[in-house]
Amino acid sequence: MKALIILSILATLAIIFFQYSRNKDLKKLFIALGSFLLIVSLGIMGNLTRQVIPLFMAHIVLIVIAWGGLMVYLMRDRYYWWIIFSPVVTIGLFLLLELLTGSGHEGILPLR
Repeated sequence: MKALIILSILATLAIIFFQYSRNKDLKKLFIALGSFLLIVSLGIMGNLTRQVIPLFMAHIVLIVIAWGGLMVYLMRDRYYWWIIFSPVVTIGLFLLLELLTGSGHEGILPLR
């Protein structure tokens, strides 16, 4: 599974730079690289939601959909920002749940 993730990251970077070498559009290169870095960083930040399994699974699905949104931008020049930024919803929902219910680990350490 880890090899598949690494290969998909390398393939995405290869597609981005191949598209740049074909049309020399610097603006599209920076938008694609920025979106790519955003999706990867949201994927890493999504490990925060691992404690709530259904929310974590929804986050994984939204990361895959956001990756597909980046591919649509690279192939068809249509930038769907709301698809690319969609994993932010699960992270925000997790933080809201933590704010409302607490972490569940408050009584473990004694107060001094």
